[in-house]
Amino acid sequence: MTNPTWGSQRIVPLLLAAAIALAGCASRPPADDPAALSAFQERNDPLEPLNRATHDFNMAFDRAFMKPVAQVYRAILPTPIRQMITNFLWNLQTPLILANDLLQGEVERGGVTLGRFATNTTFGVGGLFDPATEWGMERHTEDFGETLAVWGVGEGFYLVVPFLGPSNPRDFIGFVTEFFVDPVSNELHDQDLSYLSYTRTGMEIVDFRARNIETLEDLERNSTDFYAAMRSAYRQNRKFRITNGETEPNKAEEELFEEELH
Repeated sequence: MTNPTWGSQRIVPLLLAAAIALAGCASRPPADDPAALSAFQERNDPLEPLNRATHDFNMAFDRAFMKPVAQVYRAILPTPIRQMITNFLWNLQTPLILANDLLQGEVERGGVTLGRFATNTTFGVGGLFDPATEWGMERHTEDFGETLAVWGVGEGFYLVVPFLGPSNPRDFIGFVTEFFVDPVSNELHDQDLSYLSYTRTGMEIVDFRARNIETLEDLERNSTDFYAAMRSAYRQNRKFRITNGETEPNKAEEELFEEELH
């Protein structure tokens, strides 16, 4: 099987390794200051100085490049066309969602996932339309980070990854795993169609950013500490997804982290 290039195979795990090696960069409050120590433990963000710097870098990159691209994307394509692109990209994620449904023992949800794929691939013209939702098969997402959580793996400390944004070691390992086992991308690489895999990834990023322009703006505008707000939003949304909705994020959190890239 032809996999991504040597560099792409190794750079993402190296980023995580570097972050873990720097885990002591935030000073732990002394034991004789229980209030400060409690707040430090609740944040669970020992990399905070590094994370804040990475967050600032990511937001600068977003303002300079990603947001303008997303705005042009929205300006050029009408809403129905953008929705068809979203539907098509979501349909391509089905194999990974189904695998994680089954790995979590969620057989019924796996049946819904499989039913959605069959319905939208046929009656939805290759996934461009979403008749499955209209027929009562609601869409849900699962990823390997959630599977690890269901298996009892703790999230670890908060982590901001360059270009990718909020994460933690568990979710980051899940992301890396799916990056290499995604059957759609691997098949495209096997067929010497790697450019289609890269195009798909680029479209997922632009589509996601275009769908969240207002949500991100609102969160930043209404936050006294945007970094802390992003950290809280990410954690609450992950809890919501891991428990299949038993905990409830607010609307902004649900929209902002509605979809994670595969």
